[in-house]
Amino acid sequence: MNLLQTLEQEERARVTGGKAAPDFRAGDTLRVNVKIKEGDRERVQAYEGVCIARSGSGLNANFTVRKISFGEGVERVFPLCSPSLDSIEVVRQGKVRRAKLYYLRGRRGKSARIAERARARTDDAQA
Repeated sequence: MNLLQTLEQEERARVTGGKAAPDFRAGDTLRVNVKIKEGDRERVQAYEGVCIARSGSGLNANFTVRKISFGEGVERVFPLCSPSLDSIEVVRQGKVRRAKLYYLRGRRGKSARIAERARARTDDAQA
């Protein structure tokens, strides 16, 4: 590894506290637990929706999560390496053929659904 990669890896470990983000991509439904500071108190709030885009790399990587809240579409961009992220959980894996799912912005109801990706079978599941 060169010096830049080493420094980036050290900074990522410092910022995230050693927590690794799960492997996810566009189309997956995520539950992102975000730390929210209110005065001197801090709480964790869950934000669940479909990942419609990933962009950047390394420390500058971020992802966009879209959810429908009270009939209105809400999108939020999260930096992947952020101390304000408590955890990221993959709820379900979506089967899509695009890297950016911006077309979901213009869709409502059943046309905005994403099929679930078949999971890899293990030896334990076959037995």
